[in-house]
Amino acid sequence: SEKKKARDRLFRLLLLLAALSLVPPAFFHFRLRRFNRMRERSCGWIPSPPLVCAHGGDSTNAFPNSMDAFRMALDARVDCVEVDVSRSSDGTLLALHDRDLQRMSGNSTAKVGHWSTHEIKAVTTRFQLSKTVRNQEVPKAEDALELISQSVRQVILDVKVGPPSFEKGLAEDVMSIIRKTNCKNCVIWAKSDDIGRDLIKLSKDVMVGYIVMMDWSTGRRMELVRIEGAKVAGVYYPLIHEKLMKVMHRNDRKVYAWTVDDSDSMKRMLYEQVDAIVTSNPSLLQQLMQEIRTECMEDGFALP
Repeated sequence: SEKKKARDRLFRLLLLLAALSLVPPAFFHFRLRRFNRMRERSCGWIPSPPLVCAHGGDSTNAFPNSMDAFRMALDARVDCVEVDVSRSSDGTLLALHDRDLQRMSGNSTAKVGHWSTHEIKAVTTRFQLSKTVRNQEVPKAEDALELISQSVRQVILDVKVGPPSFEKGLAEDVMSIIRKTNCKNCVIWAKSDDIGRDLIKLSKDVMVGYIVMMDWSTGRRMELVRIEGAKVAGVYYPLIHEKLMKVMHRNDRKVYAWTVDDSDSMKRMLYEQVDAIVTSNPSLLQQLMQEIRTECMEDGFALP
């Protein structure tokens, strides 16, 4: 009958309206969940922020690994400083990288291990006279440690292995300056795992790390979990993702991302919740972290 048809139509209409009324809350619920997930990703690092680690000190305004660069990093109140450590031909450990020596000497193939401390001092003096830079003397690694270690939470010694002596006696030399300066907050890593293993044999107290990057000989990423007793992995930042972080933390390894100098990459490392970010521009990272903190608090992100 017509009445029954009208009732059926009304019933179907009511059902449709009821179904449609559920769409906005469901849509809102999923949007809210997605927003919360994104906010958790953006803001999740705030309760336990990564160490801001100045690569060679603050090298935006001073020559890398110079005392000025280290002082500027300390003035900026960084958490951590990375020092490049190379051995001269006369066996002195210097805060110096081959590329810095190449830049100062104008010799693109210069290696610290082939130069004496006296020769390096002479080339530094000439470099200073030819530029508008001052106080860019190459410090001994020991002097750099004396200046830095009491003022930061962590010091990374990035030990450079090179000709002609390579690893020979290098771990012992590094251990000697650690003991001399009583550096309790030093972590030492090198691209050679032998250095890390030798250091662990020499002392159970020293904190050792290792490097994770692409192995150019195989075209594959280096193994993630290596060197028994190591506590830190210095990971080349483009390789870092959520799965890598889980593997490392499950195996009691902290992840220090290197070398992260642009704001987009810095943000990504914050979102991945790495344990430290090594950067040549620590003030940019500090500023970015403060901006994100402010945004998160304004959005109602609550600390646990």
